Amino acid sequence: MKSLLEPQESASGVLSPRVIPRSEHPVSRQQISEPALKVLYRLNGAGFDAYLVGGCIRDALLGKMPKDFDVATNATPEQVRDLFRNSRLIGRRFRIVHVRFGREVIEVTTFRGKPQDEHGDHIAQQSDAGLLLRDNVWGNIEEDALRRDFTVNALYYNIADFTIHDFANGARDIDSRTLRLIGDPATRYREDPVRMLRAVRFAAKLGFTIDADTEAPMYDLAPLLLQIPPARLFDEVLKLFMSGHGLVTFRMLSHYGLFGMLFPEAEEAMADAAWAEELIEHALANTDKRIAEERPVTPAFLLAAFLWAPVAHRQAELEGEGMPSIPALQTAAQQVVTRQLQHVSIPKRFGMPMRDIWELQGRLPLRRGKKAFQTREHPRFRAAYDLLLLREQAGEIPRGLGDWWNAFQQGDEHDQRRLLQKVGGDPASQGNRRRKKRRKPSKPSPE
Repeated sequence: MKSLLEPQESASGVLSPRVIPRSEHPVSRQQISEPALKVLYRLNGAGFDAYLVGGCIRDALLGKMPKDFDVATNATPEQVRDLFRNSRLIGRRFRIVHVRFGREVIEVTTFRGKPQDEHGDHIAQQSDAGLLLRDNVWGNIEEDALRRDFTVNALYYNIADFTIHDFANGARDIDSRTLRLIGDPATRYREDPVRMLRAVRFAAKLGFTIDADTEAPMYDLAPLLLQIPPARLFDEVLKLFMSGHGLVTFRMLSHYGLFGMLFPEAEEAMADAAWAEELIEHALANTDKRIAEERPVTPAFLLAAFLWAPVAHRQAELEGEGMPSIPALQTAAQQVVTRQLQHVSIPKRFGMPMRDIWELQGRLPLRRGKKAFQTREHPRFRAAYDLLLLREQAGEIPRGLGDWWNAFQQGDEHDQRRLLQKVGGDPASQGNRRRKKRRKPSKPSPE
């Protein structure tokens, strides 16, 4: 027999939520940021429904401090904008409102209805394959809940009475640590293939098990990600790998065949060379550790690690055809980036440092004369040195060069001179030696 508190469908087909009173859940207004409360209270005071929804409620129920606060309301985007001067409308595919308070942004969405229900200018468009191209059909909270992706994200905190409305048994799935899609998984993935990436990200972040029905279509539907614009996938890549759970995320993506849709040449390189996967895993483990220690990280380094094996493979091929090492490295880098941009875009602010890190891999072995000092002063030296260590650790190249550079960085002038002599690069005898000027031939004296 079903509990009276579980979501149930009425005779009219409308889903009635399980309503959890304040006395039976741990979510407190003390956990909610002041800007989020201002948005909720102003909407409510203007006669609109206002709920906190999604990850912030999920995390609060898990005993974590919520960080990002999303608001759902029956107010239209235009009505929200009129209430908040510090807001702006964004998006065409999904129209939402961002209300800015200093550095904090509260995202406000209008309840969405069924894609098939069109109302004037508020329309939904789908491709022949089922991909949602636009989704601006407004509905009620029950319809909105069923449009959410996962049950654990369909939890609504009502600011009017502090209750939680659970439309899809999300609280039950939180208790069982289960990630479950709302609706038919294959249909939901076709509507938006990025949901497959979100499934992996949430499972890795929360330590949840993906429900069997939710994961089953992912193996076959992974190629649907090729329909997604590269710029959007770059944003997803940042969320996947820069949140402190990159290593387990990578393993799950590989398991479902999703990683190859994002980085196809890296996937191919891993099939050809065992060290390629080792290098990526070491890079992700180091990144996760730095994030846990609240140390700075940059996507440029991680992208350099992901794509280094394809660059090295192409460089070797070009050298085999007779191209010198450094030009071969530069050409290989260009070829790899050109293909990669068709899948996941890489903004210049990360792409240029990534190329610098690769180029320095060719310069790090060259230590004669002043070259070692010039390389050490390069702004990307430290990142390039870290990649060198990962290459040695993964078994791509023999160990030794990394130890030399470590000693060179740590040593004083005497130590550095001794290290350079070992490679035949004493700056006193080579790099700093003054060249003798050639004497110009004397002009013949006129007869």
